[in-house]
Amino acid sequence: MGSARSEGGPERDQDPAGALGWDDGLYEGRDAAVETGRAKVPGQRGAGDAGGADGEGGTEPEDPDEQPDRGSGTPVGVPEQPGPPAGESGPGRRRPKAGTEQDAPDEAPDEDPGDAPEEGAAETAKPRKPKRRKRRVLAWTAAGLALTLVAVGTAGWFYYQHLNDNLDRKPLHIGKSRAPEPTPNAAGQTPLNILLIGSDARDSEENQRLGGARDTFGGPALADVQMLLHLSADRSNMSVISMPRDTLLKIPECTDPESGKVYPATVGTRMTNQTLMRGGPGCTVATWEELTGIRIDHFMMVDFAGVVSMADAIGGVPVCVDANLHSRTSDGKGSGLKLKKGTTEIKGEDALAWLRTRYGFGDGSDIARAKAQHMYMNSLVRELRENTGLSSPGKLRNLAEEATEALTVDEELASVAELYALAEELKKVAPNRTTMATMPWIWSPSDRNRVEPKPDDAEQLFRLVREDIALDGRDGDGPSPSPSEDETSEDPAADPAEIAVLVRNGTGSPVAAPVSGRAADLVKLLTEAGFTRATADQKQVENREETAILYPSAELEGDAQSVAEALGMPLGTVRKSAEVSGVTLEIGADWTEGDTFPKPKKGDNEPPDSAEALNGSDDTACMEVDPAFTW
Repeated sequence: MGSARSEGGPERDQDPAGALGWDDGLYEGRDAAVETGRAKVPGQRGAGDAGGADGEGGTEPEDPDEQPDRGSGTPVGVPEQPGPPAGESGPGRRRPKAGTEQDAPDEAPDEDPGDAPEEGAAETAKPRKPKRRKRRVLAWTAAGLALTLVAVGTAGWFYYQHLNDNLDRKPLHIGKSRAPEPTPNAAGQTPLNILLIGSDARDSEENQRLGGARDTFGGPALADVQMLLHLSADRSNMSVISMPRDTLLKIPECTDPESGKVYPATVGTRMTNQTLMRGGPGCTVATWEELTGIRIDHFMMVDFAGVVSMADAIGGVPVCVDANLHSRTSDGKGSGLKLKKGTTEIKGEDALAWLRTRYGFGDGSDIARAKAQHMYMNSLVRELRENTGLSSPGKLRNLAEEATEALTVDEELASVAELYALAEELKKVAPNRTTMATMPWIWSPSDRNRVEPKPDDAEQLFRLVREDIALDGRDGDGPSPSPSEDETSEDPAADPAEIAVLVRNGTGSPVAAPVSGRAADLVKLLTEAGFTRATADQKQVENREETAILYPSAELEGDAQSVAEALGMPLGTVRKSAEVSGVTLEIGADWTEGDTFPKPKKGDNEPPDSAEALNGSDDTACMEVDPAFTW
C-alpha cells in the first residue's frame, strides 16, 4: 500500500484505498525502510512511526466517519422522506454534520433493501443512486480493518526478518565427538544447557575503545568469560557455573567451519580462553563438553560493545562494594571503574567495567571477577522480574534491536522466535531457585598465575549438573532455603480446617517393618496445627525412602504447601502426582520418629564448598574491595 502510483493510474483521491478512508501516507517510506532492514510496525511509537511523538513518518489513518459524503445518505430501496422546509431543522432536531451516518433524517426507517416503502411515499420519492450509508460505513470499517491487519502483518514480518538478520550465527560444535544426551525425566522432559561466552574482540573501533590494549587490535578474540547455564528438566531451578579464564585445560581437536583449518588437540594444557581462536565458539563448546561430560544445547556470545548497548537498553542494575573503589594501577591497568561505598546503579560502560574488573576486587584474581559477575547477573534477574523499565513498546523494541545486533548464537537458536521461547523458559525460575557457582579450582603447579580444575570437587559439581540435581540443595539430601513469594503457588491455600489430608505410613524399609502408629502420630500433629480433617490411611502402602506431600492438580497445590509449612517441611517435598486424589502426606523412612521434620544431612547431592555457591535471591551480597584500590 505504498503511496506511489503506477504511471497513468488514478489520482490519490480516486484510489480504492483512499476511497475506503485510508491514508497511504501511513506506509510511505516503508519500502525504503525495508531496503535498509529497518521496517517498523505501524502503531508503535517512535521516530518514523505514525502518531510518533516527533510527528515524523506519516499520519494516522482517517476516521471513515469524518470523510466527506461521496453519495446519497438514502438507504438502498428506501425513498427519501419529507423533511422541514429549506433552512429549517425542525422542532428538537439538530442539523447533522455532512459526511456522517446522520445524513439521512432521523425519522428515516432503518429498513432492509427489500422492505416495502410507506403507502404514498413512492409518489413523492425522487430517483436517487441506491446506497445505504450505514452499511457503507460498516463496509469501510471492515475493509479498513482488513487493510490494517495486512499492513501491520506485512510490516511486522519485515521487522521480524530484520531482527533475525541482525543475529550472527555460528556452528554449535566443531569438535570430533559429542557428550551423550541427557536421559529424560519421568515426564519425558530434558534439561537445557547454554554456554554464555564473553569475547574480548578488538575488531572494531568501539571494541578497541572499550577494551583498550591497542597492540591487540584486529587480533584473534579470546573467550574471557565462560558460564554454563543449566535449566532443569522440570524448569523449577537454574544453575550457572563459571570457569575462570585463567584455567589450564587440554583443548580437543577443532575444525574452523569457514576456512576448514584443523586445529589439532593440544598436547599439554592451554588457557581455556584460547578456545575461541581455534575456529570460533564451537571449539569453546567442544572443550566444555569434553571436560564436563555435559551436553550443551546452545551458546550465546557477546563482545564489549554488545554488553554496553544491552546494559544501556535494560537500564540501571544495582551493585554493591564494601568500600570506595577505583580500579586503576600506576601503570595504567585496571577497568577504570570508580564507585562509592554502598549500592550504586550501573549501566552502559560502567556495567562493562564492573564485569571486567579484577584489579580492586578481593585478591585481584579472575576468581574475584567471577564473583562480581555472579552478583551482577543475580541483580539483573531480580530487576527484570521486580521492576522492569521495559514496559513501553519503544524500549522493548530498542532492547530487541540491541540484543539481536550484539549476540552471536548457534544456528538452531538464530531466530527471534527461538530466543523468545528460551526467555519464556528462563522466566519460570524464581530467583531463590537460581544458584551461581564457580568451578572448584587449585593453583596450577606448572604456573602459579594459572588455575586448574580441583580434583574430585570439580567433578562433583559437573556430576550434579549432568544428573540434573539442583545446586540449591532442594534435590536429594541437601538443605532447602525458605520459599519466596515468587516461588509459592499462585493458588491460595484454603483455611487449614477445610483442607482434607490423608496420611500414609511408608516408614518401612527392605530390612525393617513400618513404624507402628506413625500415621496416627502425624495426624495428631496436623490436628493440633488446625488441619482437623487429617485422617490416617488404614491401607497397606509401599515403603518410601523420603517423606513427601503429594497433590493431584494445580488447585490443590496451595493447600499442599500449607501442610508443608505447618510441618516445617521444605517446599521441595511438595510434588504433583497422578497417583493421589487429594492432598496426601506420605511418611518415609527418613522421618520415623519425633514431631520435627529432620534436617537433611550433607551428602553427595550438595555442591562442594569450594564452588562458592551464591543464591539468586541474596540481595545483600557486596564485593570486597582491595585496600590498595580504595580512595
